[in-house]
Amino acid sequence: MSRIGKKPVAVPSGVTAAIADGALTVKGPKGTLTLSLADDVTYKVEDGSISVQPANDTKRARAFWGMQRTLVQNLVTGVTEGYTKVLEITGVGYRASSQGKNLKLQLGYSHDVDFAVPEGIEIKTPDNTTIEISGIDKQKVGQVAAEIRRWRKPEPYKGKGIKYRGEYIFRKEGKKK
Repeated sequence: MSRIGKKPVAVPSGVTAAIADGALTVKGPKGTLTLSLADDVTYKVEDGSISVQPANDTKRARAFWGMQRTLVQNLVTGVTEGYTKVLEITGVGYRASSQGKNLKLQLGYSHDVDFAVPEGIEIKTPDNTTIEISGIDKQKVGQVAAEIRRWRKPEPYKGKGIKYRGEYIFRKEGKKK
């Protein structure tokens, strides 16, 4: 039995959830999100909560159960609070600046990297070594953060590059004389 799947997802006041045409739609103060429903799991919207149960006793249904409940929880959290990822840039001359719908990165290449910000994502640069990515879709926020980080991953000798806030960079010892 899935410990996560057993718990119903609480729907706070100001948020509405509806199931129609094989999709769960959640509307809240920050926006609207939809999730296409899996066939192996049944969903019920009832008096302030959404419950998720396996449709049958197959291994696939049990495997999907907890994941689908977490995806529903992500929808509810996204439309109420939203999600934020913070990236930190380390390195001499490495910096970032947001310009409208573009993020300009200077990462030691012979050219500047212009990153187009996707729809539904907001990027702020409080200072030139910090990037704050926020939005209502957890998957999209994480994907954008990963794509930005991919331009210059942190290296293990000096730690230069783009890393997530709180990420531990395993450091190696340099050459011995």
